[in-house]
Amino acid sequence: MKIAITGKGGVGKTTLASLLASLFADEGRRVIAVDADPDANLASGLGISQQEAEKIKPIADMADLIEERTGAKPGGPGGIFKLNPKVDDLPEGIGYRKGGITLLTMGKLKDAGSGCYCPENVLLRTLLKHLIVERSEVVIVDMEAGIEHLTRGTSESVDAFIVVVEPGQRSMQTARTVAKMAKKLGVQKVFVVANKVRGAEDIDFIRKNIPGMEFLGALSFSNAVMEADIKGTSPYLYAKETVEEVRTLKNKIEERILS
Repeated sequence: MKIAITGKGGVGKTTLASLLASLFADEGRRVIAVDADPDANLASGLGISQQEAEKIKPIADMADLIEERTGAKPGGPGGIFKLNPKVDDLPEGIGYRKGGITLLTMGKLKDAGSGCYCPENVLLRTLLKHLIVERSEVVIVDMEAGIEHLTRGTSESVDAFIVVVEPGQRSMQTARTVAKMAKKLGVQKVFVVANKVRGAEDIDFIRKNIPGMEFLGALSFSNAVMEADIKGTSPYLYAKETVEEVRTLKNKIEERILS
């Protein structure tokens, strides 16, 4: 089960990613949760304390590791380096483990929009491809508002690509743009999940503004999720109604993937 989650900043991608990871782990599944958003906060969503989260170093900032695996110092394009560095030991070697979940924090791609071919980007993309294509664990990737971390070979192996939206035109525009990018990369199953929904009117608005995209379901606006964020802990502990809504979405995702 390989799931990538994206959407405009602030729509609730991390809430969905953290709850899906927790639900799969509670079933006894081994889960790798990948924080591929430069504004990394998946650790908090998983209930990792701020003190512990501050110790987690993004892989993009691990200069010694990047040089060791690629043969080149990070910091700029050009030069000679390995295009297929060894990464299969990294989840166990540098991942932060919490229960049945292993968290990997990727860090920011260098000049993501420019297609920069540098040691940092090569290591990150090779690792993500390994996780999605070759690993047997459930892999959940919390991405930024785009798909810069994915390459064609990686994206074709994603089982479910979820675009999280909220009622609003900017969120709709991001969803449509991401869906087009995903289609070009060969992603087969793109779903829309609505968050912060206040009622049927919000759902109608979203459905009308995502033509050609499959609407998977909705998460209600939740004060409990906001409280969990204020406390810096997992919504899994405080937002039981949202947890059950995500459980329903999880079941739908598994049905779509297996169908």
